[in-house]
Amino acid sequence: MDITTESAGLAFTDAATYADREQLHRGLALLRKESPVHWVDAPGFRPFWALTRHSDIMDVERDHQRFVNEPRPILGPKVVEEEIARMAAAGAGVRSLVHVDGEEHRSLRAIGAGWFRPRAMRHMEEQIRELARRYVGRMADLGGECDFVEEISLNFPLYVIMHLLGVPESDFPIMLMLTQQVFGNADQDKSRDAASPESIVAAFQEIFGYFAKLTADRRSNPTDDLASAVANARVDGEYLSEQHTLSYYLILATAGHDTTSAALAGGVQALADHPAELQRLKADPALMPTAVDEIIRWVTPVTSFMRTAVEDCTIREVGIREGDGLLLSYPSANRDEDVFAEPFRFDVGRTPNKHLSFGFGVHYCLGAALAKMEIGIFLSELLPRLAGLEVAGEPVLTQTHFVGGLKRLPIRYELSR
Repeated sequence: MDITTESAGLAFTDAATYADREQLHRGLALLRKESPVHWVDAPGFRPFWALTRHSDIMDVERDHQRFVNEPRPILGPKVVEEEIARMAAAGAGVRSLVHVDGEEHRSLRAIGAGWFRPRAMRHMEEQIRELARRYVGRMADLGGECDFVEEISLNFPLYVIMHLLGVPESDFPIMLMLTQQVFGNADQDKSRDAASPESIVAAFQEIFGYFAKLTADRRSNPTDDLASAVANARVDGEYLSEQHTLSYYLILATAGHDTTSAALAGGVQALADHPAELQRLKADPALMPTAVDEIIRWVTPVTSFMRTAVEDCTIREVGIREGDGLLLSYPSANRDEDVFAEPFRFDVGRTPNKHLSFGFGVHYCLGAALAKMEIGIFLSELLPRLAGLEVAGEPVLTQTHFVGGLKRLPIRYELSR
């Protein structure tokens, strides 16, 4: 099917777009070339500008005073945005790090920042390695064939973040179900009711109910886990509001799981699809840090964030009005020909690698170091035992407007004991 700039722009509002990577990247390449600042006015969505060039997205993320997250940090259908706005007005909506700006953002970020610095992550390394060994062992037990998403990548990162929070393993299945419903609400296989506002609200309410009980427990019985740090955090001498506390848990439980899960599964597929790069990495484990960054660039789990202009301005001589929304397309930035040599080549030794999968500026992903550690440790445990790897069926991607990746990856492999 022929792609025009108009159809490529409208594709941002079609969740199915992100389940067809070839079509997605054809459209993004056209927009980068012919309409890098593109007006999108699609049925069922509030209009916005789509930015597809790496440099423009960097400029907007740098200028966090003129381009803010609130009130529209994530693209969604108009009815969903309206329901979220209604909840926020009632003090019941999500108000996490990605929803706020300025001093409010700085105060909230400071609560968790110390837990996610690379130096602080070192104390978790052996625990993560033990979990990685458990799941590589699970692959061996499955006899050389499995759905890597269902058996491994959905579970391993969830166990890491839930252990960090201090949540008991008996509660992991319910947290997996709820996080999938929150981030996968545009996909029929994950949503309760095809992305209806009611289904999304219900998932939020169940997560909030769970974490409200956790907060009460940690305030009565403080521990040394991250859940206790959030529950007992104070700003200007006061506990966080219930809205801020529960939103903090939500972003830790969901963003700390789904994005890493997607990157890990996508990385395994990329290595299976590029056997020469797999052998290169196996032969030279020192390439693991660059390989992890390349996997994260290649997969780009977060499709976009939104910003809102607080004053009139121009981007590439296009007039942006105060109040206009801007979509920052990370898959497009991560394939920008002006930044990446041969951007459609998977290269485990790629350097430099200025990918924007973690964003940029003051809203740079708080858990970036943890995500890289998890992927690197898992592959470091898997590859020395891996004698063969191939995709054994049709991989299937999630339909999404926000966090995306594989929901099925059948693989065939040979592992040494």
